[in-house]
Amino acid sequence: MIGTVIQISLRRLVHSRAELVLTFVVPIAFFSVFALIFGNGIGSGTMPKVKVVAVDLAATPASGQMITSLRTNEGLRFMASENPDQPLTTRQATRMIRQGVVTIGIIVKQSDGHPMTAELLADASDQVAGQVVAAMVSREMAIGNAKQAAQQQRVVRRPPVESVAPIDPLANTVPIIDVMGKDKTNPVVSMYAAGIAVMFLLFGATGGGGALLEERENTTLDRLLSTQLTMDQLLLGKWFYLSGLGFVQVCVMFLWGQLIFGVDLWGHLDGFVMMTVVTSGAAAAFGLFLATLCKTRGQLNGLSVILVLTMSALGGSMVPRYLMSAKMRELGLWTFNAWALDGYDKVFWRDLPVETLWPQLAVLMGAGVAFLLVARALAIRWEFD
Repeated sequence: MIGTVIQISLRRLVHSRAELVLTFVVPIAFFSVFALIFGNGIGSGTMPKVKVVAVDLAATPASGQMITSLRTNEGLRFMASENPDQPLTTRQATRMIRQGVVTIGIIVKQSDGHPMTAELLADASDQVAGQVVAAMVSREMAIGNAKQAAQQQRVVRRPPVESVAPIDPLANTVPIIDVMGKDKTNPVVSMYAAGIAVMFLLFGATGGGGALLEERENTTLDRLLSTQLTMDQLLLGKWFYLSGLGFVQVCVMFLWGQLIFGVDLWGHLDGFVMMTVVTSGAAAAFGLFLATLCKTRGQLNGLSVILVLTMSALGGSMVPRYLMSAKMRELGLWTFNAWALDGYDKVFWRDLPVETLWPQLAVLMGAGVAFLLVARALAIRWEFD
């Protein structure tokens, strides 16, 4: 009898596409996604290039040589300043970090008769870049200070003791100043709350969209369409419901984050509402698109798990995007997870005004409209069955 139970279970597995997909395809798909992320990113032994700018407050030949040497480093990507014809200031570098244009600002200083020093202005949302750039700058600064000391000894063979400052062994230490999260309460939680919220928003929308397939299977859909209800009204009603439910779902998560973990929701309420309304609408349209694309609830479950988890991995809901290579980050822009997280990042982390959210809002609104139109086209088959 035990063998009979095993045989029946195997036959059910072979004839169930959804179970086959969840058993064999999903693990392979996720292994491939994470292998691409970590194999080409932090796990490959080479970090993605860090976007930086340099502010040369010392304005000496030694500081100029150090910055020139850093520009040749393959791990750094120097970004153009707002006005390339004028020297970059510390205030401009700080503004570029807050706007997300660069991750690190390298500030080089030097007093008369003393070795060069440097400090980093950092965006702490990238918890790796600061340490990596600090090591690079420390190495180049040590080389520059050693060359400068050697030149001074050649010019003055026997200098008085008070004329040349001794080399401080701690002079090459590079402090990292967080210009983003220093005035925030538990800022890391606000960053990852958005990633988790978007991922579960997608799961909720696809699960809610599956109600269409259940209504189709139990002939409820046929009875509804036999009344004065049109398919357009049915899909719009489902979309409004799923959008509202998703909005409430995200609001509850962030309210819990404020009460328990100190997420500053009320201080960013306008940007939060705008991003959540648009993201919920796009997720609801995506759920309806998948529901009309599939024929059974089992197909929807298997397909939605693969797509939602893959988009969440590539879009930054599971793995911070700063760990990914440049190609993987570009690929992630094909998911609206990435656009949603970029919008929440502007709201909660960078404290940018709501006017700067227009790229994210436009992409999410466009995606929502496109998914709704495709869902309506696919639902035509139900009207003529």
